[in-house]
Amino acid sequence: MSDNPLLFTAGTPRFETIRPEHVEPAVRQRIEEYKATLEDVLASGGPYTWDNLVEPLDRVDENLSRAWGPVSHLNGVMNSDELRAAYEATQPLITEFVATLGQDARLFKATQEVAVTKEIDEVQKRILELRIRDFRLAGVELDDEKKDRYREIQVELSQVGTTFMNNVLDVTKAYRLVIEDAADLEGLPDSLLTMARGQAEQDAAKDEEEAPEGRHTITLQAPFVIPFLQFQPKRALREELYKAFCTRATEGEHDNGPLIDRTLELRAELAKLLGMESYAHLSVETKMARSPGEVMAFLADIGQRAKDFGLRDVNDLREVARRDGVEEFQAFDSAYYREKLREERYSFSDEEVRQYFKLPKVLAGLFATIERIYGLKLSEVDAKEADVDKWHDDVRVVRVEDADGVRGHMLLDLFAREGKRQGAWMDVCVDRRRVSADEVQAPVAYLVCNFTAPSAGAPSLLRHREVVTLFHECGHALHHVLTKVDYRACAGINEVPWDGVELPSQFHENWVWQRESLAELSEHVETGEPLPDALLDKMLAAKNFQRAADMLRQLTFGTFDLELHSGASGSVQETIDAVRERISPLQPPAYNRFQNAFGHIFAGGYAAGYYSYMWADVLASDAFSRFEEEGLFSPEAGAAFRENILERGGSAELMDLYVAFRGREPNTDALLRHSGLVESTS
Repeated sequence: MSDNPLLFTAGTPRFETIRPEHVEPAVRQRIEEYKATLEDVLASGGPYTWDNLVEPLDRVDENLSRAWGPVSHLNGVMNSDELRAAYEATQPLITEFVATLGQDARLFKATQEVAVTKEIDEVQKRILELRIRDFRLAGVELDDEKKDRYREIQVELSQVGTTFMNNVLDVTKAYRLVIEDAADLEGLPDSLLTMARGQAEQDAAKDEEEAPEGRHTITLQAPFVIPFLQFQPKRALREELYKAFCTRATEGEHDNGPLIDRTLELRAELAKLLGMESYAHLSVETKMARSPGEVMAFLADIGQRAKDFGLRDVNDLREVARRDGVEEFQAFDSAYYREKLREERYSFSDEEVRQYFKLPKVLAGLFATIERIYGLKLSEVDAKEADVDKWHDDVRVVRVEDADGVRGHMLLDLFAREGKRQGAWMDVCVDRRRVSADEVQAPVAYLVCNFTAPSAGAPSLLRHREVVTLFHECGHALHHVLTKVDYRACAGINEVPWDGVELPSQFHENWVWQRESLAELSEHVETGEPLPDALLDKMLAAKNFQRAADMLRQLTFGTFDLELHSGASGSVQETIDAVRERISPLQPPAYNRFQNAFGHIFAGGYAAGYYSYMWADVLASDAFSRFEEEGLFSPEAGAAFRENILERGGSAELMDLYVAFRGREPNTDALLRHSGLVESTS
């Protein structure tokens, strides 16, 4: 066995010893092993079975995933010039190989042969049916010239997507708003000032200097941007930071505009090669939705129901701003006056609430909530005890257990830092797989956020929306870790349709708004007192504060994405402008080019699928309504969701699993009610 850590296949990745120089050799070796195994299993000419075709190929497929997965993960959380170079050099090898494999007519035919045998079970049958679909979507039935072009497109798309995200990462990392006038700091919360002062000192230390007294530095990382826009009373400074944020990757060598245009060209060509009307039609082939038209009608329906409420939300902000002397209300005013209106209407601030959400207490409350819903035990364990290598000191290891023993682990990386992609996400570290009759490989999930790190002996304090984010990502992780499917191809989140994969995540957000669970999550940073009933009442009263405006923002993004990938006739900017004009209650400044940093659709898996958040929100709200009917911690409802949704992964049609849990198909009633989009009759 080579000493290359990316070639080890037992346990979790050996992050402490992975180096950029390991990447390409490991991937090349695994690809060659895959090719050799493929030739071996096809050499017999049949008859093919699950055991002599699918199983051996699944083993080498997992080996390749174990070589590439940690690299992809590190590229997102510990980006460096050296790792980036190794990633970019190796990614085309992976993309080309996967595309070639999907076009292998021999393997396609052999898979079809196994799919009709009587010896396979229902889960195996589903896996094979989905693979046959994927072969066709990979161009297996194209002629050789078109197959070659398909592979060329896939390789270029992967390269363009990587460059897109690197550009966003680089401009985010480079930006600094340096403030030295104490008057420009008035109104900002102490937590932000501490962080900004620390950033100034950190930047000065890199240049072997000392930061002048009073200097504070603001970056484009979310823990800086959000509170700055919320609490900075000086309009010019708000606009300066807002403009920097929404014009990321729009200039010079980091301009993502040409990359977006090229991405859309390539995706349209890909769809045409496969005989599809548009890339949106190609995208829905693997989703719950049946057509782009169905999705557009769904988005339009929700938008119509939310529009008047959203206009009312924005007009409320305009009125507060007008009293402040602001006649031309702009998007960069929104967060500031939203916070002012919240304080005026409900007599509490985001910063006040934040003092009750210490990260250690929130984690303990999260674990307690999950235990009450599902009868699980979540506990933080020492990395060495769990035989886990950490890629950063911040990493936490959480063990998930039930009455039968350990189900798996979550690896939490929760704090923002340079070289880490913004946002929050869950990803697969290790898949569940039955190794033998007596042994199962336990699944492991990555859970990544970008919260404010502890500083100067003070714990990390979360905004309530960040508590929501933590529960959201934990829902994804539980979907992966709790699976009981024995075949990694559809265990956990594998083969769950993209517009349904957000169901468990958005479903778990509901507990962050419940009185019982909030009591478990809160504890004042100084006094240790739980969240007072009076403040909790205000939070619950404000639950849907500006919710319609937020919903219309999401609908704007989802509609823009779908129209763009359905062959919109105008330019990208013309398309987003037209969509905003129809849907958004507040038009942003002309310089806003948020799309240049919209990694979800231009460098992630959400192309022609961003609607998935709203689609899954219907499922999640409807699913939670069962708990409203039976009890917040109903053991019957919890067991039903766990057994029918979380444990089944992609082993059956998600709508069938949902009906088994809920007793019927979902409807929008609960979403509209939970979102406050139903006029009060009182």
